[in-house]
Amino acid sequence: MRRPALSPSRASDFKQCPLLYRFRAVDRLPEKATRAQVRGTVVHSVLERLFGMPAQERVPDTAKSLVEPSWADLLTERPELLAEMFDGADDPDLAEWLESAKSLVDGYFLLEDPRRLEPEACEQLVETELPSGVLLRGYIDRIDVAPTGEIRVVDYKTGAAPREIGEAKALFQMKFYALVLWRLRGVVPRQLLLMYLADRQNLAYTPDEGELLRFERTLDAIWQAILRAGRTGDFRPNPGKLCAFCDHQALCPSFGGTPPAYPGWPEPDAGTETMADRAD
Repeated sequence: MRRPALSPSRASDFKQCPLLYRFRAVDRLPEKATRAQVRGTVVHSVLERLFGMPAQERVPDTAKSLVEPSWADLLTERPELLAEMFDGADDPDLAEWLESAKSLVDGYFLLEDPRRLEPEACEQLVETELPSGVLLRGYIDRIDVAPTGEIRVVDYKTGAAPREIGEAKALFQMKFYALVLWRLRGVVPRQLLLMYLADRQNLAYTPDEGELLRFERTLDAIWQAILRAGRTGDFRPNPGKLCAFCDHQALCPSFGGTPPAYPGWPEPDAGTETMADRAD
């Protein structure tokens, strides 16, 4: 079994609502994937494949031609998605949904020209242990390294989360990646770049060492709070605006529900990210 770790998504879950963290990381309750979330997974796959091609082939028509194969490959892994989301392969909504994915790919090309880039890595698993012993683990959409050694962390956003909430969560995620890379390489990333494909806007942020040290202390505190809750089973709900998007309201005391019996604390592998995490 892999050693328990803290991912940016699960850290954000606990910060938002400890009970949500429990449902996802400890109980591992299933969540129904939405069309927007699965579309985000498909678009991430398209962009990963695009950068695997020779630079001169990275053009919009080629990228859009990768949407159907990426969807087909996802269905090979999770065939149940077709029935969950559509009324079969002939559902007109499916064709419209695939076109909406192509529109997001078009949005990407309005933000940068991939023919001019050679990323060091795409969909990169990164992992490091902090001095406190907390193990951090996550997937970075793209890492760019300049000839001078400067690092840029790139994350694609395809979801339609409320912007102020979505950006705060995304920035938390990006600082997490910046901290991991700094601890791994000894270099603070020069830029954190969020690419909002639907809005066709970029959001760039420049972290500094002091900020990452403070963020490290924040993650240490979150992990210690998770361990305390794990020992007692006291994962409390924290109702707020995002409850409307939660799959688990029926089990939440804040909405009159009762959580399942606490399974105890074999420490969860908190490093797994869901489709929702990738699409936000």
